[in-house]
Amino acid sequence: MKDHPMRLDRRTFLTGSLAAAGLFTVPSSASGRAAYPVADYTAAARYSAERSGVSLLVMQAGRTLFEEYPRSGPKRFYELASGTKSFSGVMVAALVQDGLLTLDEACADTLTEWRSDPLKRTATIRSLLSLESGAGEGRLGRPDTYADAVADPFAGAAGTFRYGPAPFQIFGEIVRRKLVAAGQGEDVLAWMQSRILEPAGVDVGNWRRRDGQPTLPSGAQLTARDWARFGRFVLDGGVVDGQATLDAAALAANFQPSGANPGYGMSWWLLRPGLIPPAPTSLIDAAPDKLARLPDVRMAAGAGNQRLYLVPERDLLIVRQADGILRQARGQGLPWSDPDFLSLLLV
Repeated sequence: MKDHPMRLDRRTFLTGSLAAAGLFTVPSSASGRAAYPVADYTAAARYSAERSGVSLLVMQAGRTLFEEYPRSGPKRFYELASGTKSFSGVMVAALVQDGLLTLDEACADTLTEWRSDPLKRTATIRSLLSLESGAGEGRLGRPDTYADAVADPFAGAAGTFRYGPAPFQIFGEIVRRKLVAAGQGEDVLAWMQSRILEPAGVDVGNWRRRDGQPTLPSGAQLTARDWARFGRFVLDGGVVDGQATLDAAALAANFQPSGANPGYGMSWWLLRPGLIPPAPTSLIDAAPDKLARLPDVRMAAGAGNQRLYLVPERDLLIVRQADGILRQARGQGLPWSDPDFLSLLLV
């Protein structure tokens, strides 16, 4: 696989060291974004490491401010779990750019077998990936195949937030059929690699498949640096070498609150008051006072507290990865709170 440098030169390491000591203020970027003081990263790194953390990477304006790998290293890739879901929203922006779909087209335009179902025929691409179409949650852990997810009945009418893998597997089948109709083959991962990941400079360590197709609700495995490259691509609006590779309006829709959940956009979490968490045991919405004080934070999140945070007004991204996903699922170890963690970083 290609080695994409992360600008980890002597100056970068010096910058990171000064930032960790609380002695460095990041200058305004070339885009004119305001400067912000950076945090003392020691407490955030300790908070993460004590909760099975294996990587913590902080970047601003393309420059690495802090990087640490307890018990690991920068070349080790880890399961993103549901952090994988957020690739789907970016896939939509690429498909819109290429004229292969629109956000508000009916899913039944492509899934013709849905046209006779009074619930399914109302679903749109936007409502499907905002998890408010009526599609059921589906099987956790090992998602249904694309075909089985399409065939499953809906859980109810549109308008209720239902978090789970099924909508993303349904979306995978829509993408597959769109690609076939456009003469681009049927391998969704091959298309994603050439259309999105390669332009973004992202190497995938591994991606699980079912029936030959990538699982879109989970299954991607990346290094912290490659997940950061994906985050940088999103913060840059998909612009590569001065060329737009994503539809701007469709990408912006990823971060517009849905009608059913003000804390969820189109495959991305939006950390703000009123957020409906993925499960009752989740602490995404814990510490509401701290949540209310956060800037605009967009988040890709997975089991075991895998996290990619984007803070566009500060041109900042944070990657945090952990091992022991099953231990976390059993409730073992210290609890994780996104507001608590971010309050250590966003000063």
